[in-house]
Amino acid sequence: MKSKQRASTFVGQMVAAVAIVNLWLAALAGGANAADAAAPIRIVAFGDSLTAGYMLKPDAAFPVQLEAALKVKGVAADITNAGVSGDTTAAGLERFDWAIPEGTEAVILELGANDALRGIDPDETRKNLDSLLTKLREKNIDVLLTGMLPPKNWGKDYEQRFGTIYADLAERHGALLYPFFLEGVALDAKLNLQDGLHPTEAGVGVIVKNILPKVEELIARVRERRIATSKS
Repeated sequence: MKSKQRASTFVGQMVAAVAIVNLWLAALAGGANAADAAAPIRIVAFGDSLTAGYMLKPDAAFPVQLEAALKVKGVAADITNAGVSGDTTAAGLERFDWAIPEGTEAVILELGANDALRGIDPDETRKNLDSLLTKLREKNIDVLLTGMLPPKNWGKDYEQRFGTIYADLAERHGALLYPFFLEGVALDAKLNLQDGLHPTEAGVGVIVKNILPKVEELIARVRERRIATSKS
């Protein structure tokens, strides 16, 4: 009888111990999920000189100013500056594999201005951007696509063909769209360098202020994806 009682007691102790271990592991997992949810959003700003910060101090470039603006709003984000001056959509496509590191959760895609300035066939620009968006979607990376307007000197046909690219592709790939990256800055001499093409530090500040709501939408998508992943 005593041996049966000892066995029963031992089994009870084992069950209790297993329960405690399971609770401990669950607590650790919950802590890890909470930590993941609170981790800074990993964003790559992938573009040309407008992203890189042409002729500006490093801390005046678009990615740096945007990260600071998000911090003011209580949003933690690590934004990598992957802007290369002079890049066309074709050049961006060529460097995609090393420009978008593992762990990237969102991309602000700003390319096409140099295509338009050089008069590159809009079909080529569309194809390259389509390929970039496809690659990003395959990596489960959320995207904010920023549009560009073509110069008037290439004629109406060029303007119309180029002008539909960004909205069409954003809809096709389910990306967020900010129609014109230089909104509120283009053609304003006070907000541009002497070349009339690149924004000053103050000009970048205007871009950041205007695009911020769309970036917050992008971050909301990342957070939703994190939650969905943690539950799966």
